[in-house]
Amino acid sequence: MLAYIDWFTSSDIFTFPESLPLIGGLPVRWYGVMFATAFLLGYQVISYFFKKEGRPLEQADELLLYAMIATVLGARTGHYFFYEYPTLLSNPGHFFWSMIRPPYAGLASHGAAIGLFLAFYLYVRKHKDISYLYVTDRVVPTVALGGACIRIGNLMNSEIVGKETDVPWAFKFYNDPSLNHDYFAVVPRHPAQLYEALSCIVLFVILFMIWNKKKEKTQEGLMTGVFMVVLFILRFFYEFIKENQVSFEDGMSLNMGQWLSIPAILFGLGVLWYSFKNKKAV
Repeated sequence: MLAYIDWFTSSDIFTFPESLPLIGGLPVRWYGVMFATAFLLGYQVISYFFKKEGRPLEQADELLLYAMIATVLGARTGHYFFYEYPTLLSNPGHFFWSMIRPPYAGLASHGAAIGLFLAFYLYVRKHKDISYLYVTDRVVPTVALGGACIRIGNLMNSEIVGKETDVPWAFKFYNDPSLNHDYFAVVPRHPAQLYEALSCIVLFVILFMIWNKKKEKTQEGLMTGVFMVVLFILRFFYEFIKENQVSFEDGMSLNMGQWLSIPAILFGLGVLWYSFKNKKAV
């Protein structure tokens, strides 16, 4: 039985040759590839839902556009306001400039969730023949699948690592950016990214099975409520085995990810309550 797994992966998959015009010397990174993969898989799933329910695929194309813009803007803005707000208080100019300029390191899933829910409101206002919860019910399985892709990207980047542990499947993250290549500081840690990725895949399967049972007659709000409750309860407890992402969390009884998960869980419970109270086919 292994005592731990040595993890030496680079964040770069490859770099384009310098001789190539425009893209010469640019790296192709795991995180970017997995981010793009999340949208590609999400579009396939949403298109499959719409096709099976007799909806125009053009609506799926438009929904993907809304989701892409909302995810990127929400995740980026959320990271800065949730995790970098001390900089906002001390140096507002630097705060906003860092938010909009590359490289775009730092994305928050809670911010992405807020952005998506706002975008779906705008989408439903345009397409008045479908309800808000109809849209969110069809999107949350793709978000779960996308979450798995993003966490795999985090794993390849050796970021968002777990706390030190002696479990036999522990990873030693030799390229953890926070260690500055100090290999003497490398210790076996929980592969928290892998835990979350596998949980997201299982959640996707559960949500797909719920939809597949009745398709367009799926109970309105059920999938959205299950997604919010399960995902963010898991996120809340996974935070106990993850290292804090920013230093100000060290003095908190619960870290920022946990505090942000609580209203998400309550929202999910509210949606489930509404779903069962108004149980009907959509």
